[in-house]
Amino acid sequence: MFVKSALVALGGATLAAAVTPLEVQGSQFVNSKTGDAFQIVGMAYQIGGSAGYDPSHGKDPLSDGEICKRDAALMQSLGVNTIRVYNLDPNLNHDECASIFNAAGMYMILDVNSPLAGESLNSGAPWESYYAGYLNRTFAIVEAFKSYPNTLGFFSGNEVINDVKTGATVPPYVRAVTRDLKNYIKNHADRAIPVGYSAADVREVLQDTWNYFQCSIDGEAGDMSRSDMFALNSYSWCGESTFQESGYDQLVAMFKSTSVPVFYSEFGCNTPSPRVFTEIGTIYGDQMTGVFSGGVVYEYAQEKNNYGLAQCNDDGTVELLADFATLQNQYKKIDFSKVQAVKATNNKVAAPECKPSLIKESGFANNFTLPVVPPGAQTIIDNGVSPKPSGKIVSISDYSVSQSVKDANGKAVTGLAVKPLADDASNTPGTTSESTSSSSSNSSSTSGNAAPTLAPQGAVSAAAMIIPAVVALCFTAGFTLI
Repeated sequence: MFVKSALVALGGATLAAAVTPLEVQGSQFVNSKTGDAFQIVGMAYQIGGSAGYDPSHGKDPLSDGEICKRDAALMQSLGVNTIRVYNLDPNLNHDECASIFNAAGMYMILDVNSPLAGESLNSGAPWESYYAGYLNRTFAIVEAFKSYPNTLGFFSGNEVINDVKTGATVPPYVRAVTRDLKNYIKNHADRAIPVGYSAADVREVLQDTWNYFQCSIDGEAGDMSRSDMFALNSYSWCGESTFQESGYDQLVAMFKSTSVPVFYSEFGCNTPSPRVFTEIGTIYGDQMTGVFSGGVVYEYAQEKNNYGLAQCNDDGTVELLADFATLQNQYKKIDFSKVQAVKATNNKVAAPECKPSLIKESGFANNFTLPVVPPGAQTIIDNGVSPKPSGKIVSISDYSVSQSVKDANGKAVTGLAVKPLADDASNTPGTTSESTSSSSSNSSSTSGNAAPTLAPQGAVSAAAMIIPAVVALCFTAGFTLI
């Protein structure tokens, strides 16, 4: 295998080695080569918030390679191994960003929906928004990202169910979208890519939502409408809380019999602010890793709701906030070499059969008859979207970061660059943070995010791996999607 660091030093183009494909085995994500269970050390990544998704100007969070390189280098030093990206444009080319995050050892979990009209299910009237044009857009996201080896999975919906009222009508439609996506992937991808749901942590409907999506209709093992994974956006651990006070113990008890991987798709209460992230030790400790598969911190870029780790400015410069160093220090307390080296249990819990008795909350949907595929959509599922977006790993000529980055104390962070990892490796906290010099690891600073808090703006309610590890040199190609 070529020596990447030497080639980078010479300014030569390098092809990043592919991260190892992850597979769903029972209730765990599993490294297909080592057989180790995988814990997500994730970060919500939506540069510019909802405004960062702007198809009219050819912009989304994974469309600018220089920005992705800057942020991948910072998140790599933090220890992130997975990013969650909410709003994406399948018409844009994402090769450079996907290749950069791949080189940095980071997987991608992607929402197929967006906040724009016609690009998500309407939680108030889902039957009005479930049609071929909408599905075509979700399939296009799959086409654009299916060939990247670091695509971990897709979310068919995000917080579309947030109370009993929406729980009465929305679940069959989300499950139908999951079915359609999985059938599209089966027909057009080279590997199985998990499809799941990201739920609001609303306890009156959470357990029913999980059961509705994880159960198997008629007890069929190959039920294509069944979720491959289940995630929740939870902010119940605030400040110096505990396993019991936060209600994490209740979540572990709720999900202990899960037949699919469960993880936090968002976490990180910002009261008090700056945050202390004391939940990290519990999420990656013995009390939770037997049931949960890690979680995604909300979020990387600072917005008005004050959940960011970094202030990302329009001119490309970045000021790290106090939360960045605090989270980094919490990660350093965990021996991730042990956390990520736990062998998969190979215990495949049988999915419960879908039946009305599975649903406990009065008013929540307990009928598992799903909407039929809408007119015109089956042709797309069979033949594919046209024209098809395509994605591939490309060469990166220089992994160094050109933008100015300062830590929470205002000191310049120097020597910042993505460090391409060895073939089949994923990023691990503590392994790359020494590559930059500054006082950014000083957790005593209280500057940065001490500001009034607002409710988290999780992505709007609407919402790899059989590729050879060493790929041939290839070049970016543009495309358009109708």
